[in-house]
Amino acid sequence: MTGSGSVTARVLRRLGDVRPWQEDFYRNLHEHPELSHQEHDTAAEVARRLRSFGYQVHESVGGTGVVGVLRNGEGPAVLLRADMDALPVKEENGLPYASAVTVRDPGGAEVPVMHACGHDVHVTCLLGACSLLAGARPEWQGTIVALFQPAEELGDGARKMVEDRLATLVGNVDVAFAQHVLPMPSGTVGTRPGSTLSAADSLKITVYGRGAHGSMPQASVDPVVLAAMIVVRLQTVIAREIPATDPAVLTVGSIQAGTKSNVIGDHAVLQLNIRSYNDRTRQALLDAVERIVVAECQASRSPRDPEFELFDRFPPTQNDPATTARVRAAFAALFGERAQDLPLQTASEDFSDIPTALSAPYTYWGIGGIDPDAYQRAHDSGRIAEDIPVNHSPAFAPVVQPTLDTGTQAMVAAALAWLAGPRDT
Repeated sequence: MTGSGSVTARVLRRLGDVRPWQEDFYRNLHEHPELSHQEHDTAAEVARRLRSFGYQVHESVGGTGVVGVLRNGEGPAVLLRADMDALPVKEENGLPYASAVTVRDPGGAEVPVMHACGHDVHVTCLLGACSLLAGARPEWQGTIVALFQPAEELGDGARKMVEDRLATLVGNVDVAFAQHVLPMPSGTVGTRPGSTLSAADSLKITVYGRGAHGSMPQASVDPVVLAAMIVVRLQTVIAREIPATDPAVLTVGSIQAGTKSNVIGDHAVLQLNIRSYNDRTRQALLDAVERIVVAECQASRSPRDPEFELFDRFPPTQNDPATTARVRAAFAALFGERAQDLPLQTASEDFSDIPTALSAPYTYWGIGGIDPDAYQRAHDSGRIAEDIPVNHSPAFAPVVQPTLDTGTQAMVAAALAWLAGPRDT
């Protein structure tokens, strides 16, 4: 079998053929986003296109997930993943194809919907890669598993696909890949071995007091004061319990208590978000939160034990070093200086639940989505934070090109580093 670099070049010669429909597809998808677990139209169109490329298609995996399988002789099985869901964000970027969609969320509230995290880019790039690879079957051998995942934003979409017969559908997988568009210059690709994205855990904590009139605090156990003491004490966890060389974040994002200025309520609700990069630190943070909350409740003479609820849990993303090195080499050959190092990210993802369940090594990389000239101007003026919208911002708007070309090329190059390269023995 010939070297993967020359094969990649031959496969990518058809990029100009897929570019027109990709760009149309992307703008349409951006204009018609769907919330987590509501990706019905997106999934149906993905399935239709995969079938037209010749893939065996499995729909409704884990709810709205789609899996396409293309078997092309003996060889490795490569899984390529894209997430499909959008966010309850009102779009404010002036794009001619901006979303005006509003829907009912699971709680019944009317909310705006926007592809504010670039999942429309991911879907479009993977579909383009699937088309290119299907049209070049004489150039490679093996199996492509194209996985389109719902509900990444909730952190349960990957897990639901795993629980819904995923391993049976795809069989043995040798390696798994995913990518994410980030606020970096469009046309760049960033890889990183080892810890790449943080684990994330959200907690809802309810602490109890004893209600009373605001003029008679001695009759109360004030949950507002209790919550305030907890917040202050929690600030010591990162500063005094976690090594300075071990990145971690603990944020109290919400406190709700009371109804009126002269009424002392009987409970308070705190919501926390914790970020970590390994299981040891993750558990240390969770243990510290519980210890501090229980102790402060006891110190305040709380009449009931606190209640803890864990939700929106994301695993850490820890790229396999050998897999990442092989992909990095393929990117360097294809992109040259545009292949860069990816800094450690504090964002979180649930992609790793899939290769972990399939016992497959994986790597996850970033692609840039910001106009290079605009990024350079912001960098030169020291205004990147002010002028460059980040993921989840109402102004987030990846430039169409070269973002789509780069993401498509990256998926093809990574896959062919296995499908067209020397086989491991």
